[in-house]
Amino acid sequence: MNSQRQILARHLKWLADGELCWIGIRPGHKQAMVELPQVLAIENQGLQGDHRCQKTPGSGRQVTLISTEYIQQIEHFTGIDAIHPARLRRNLLVSNINLMAIRHQRFSIGEALFEATALCHPCSRMEKELGAGAVAAMLGHGGLCAKIIKTGWIKKHDILHVILDD
Repeated sequence: MNSQRQILARHLKWLADGELCWIGIRPGHKQAMVELPQVLAIENQGLQGDHRCQKTPGSGRQVTLISTEYIQQIEHFTGIDAIHPARLRRNLLVSNINLMAIRHQRFSIGEALFEATALCHPCSRMEKELGAGAVAAMLGHGGLCAKIIKTGWIKKHDILHVILDD
């Protein structure tokens, strides 16, 4: 286990599971998100049908996650009520889990296994989508990037469970 995983992992045995609330893919670069009830997460590639699935195999940005709690923070800082997850262009919306706590950790959703790799910083496209100040509002609340370690189906309401190495 790498040292970043070890540093956080010792505190995660008390972390409650989260829930997958929404799934979205982008069929092509800059195209609109398509909401799905389930999707196949493909090892070392991405989500089936998402444009990132066709890009560099092994990338640490195969899947992006954001939480309902982060969206609430973004709503607060932008003054926008009820931001739909598709507007933020992340693939998976989860709830009831601290995304910062699972950075560098392995976790399962449904049949698939993931590893959180890096923070998912907001891009300038958010200014066009949400208005001036959106990037500043999203700093620290943009979510996480992850890679897929094991292929499997994921569906709405699946549990996100952190995998702790012994």
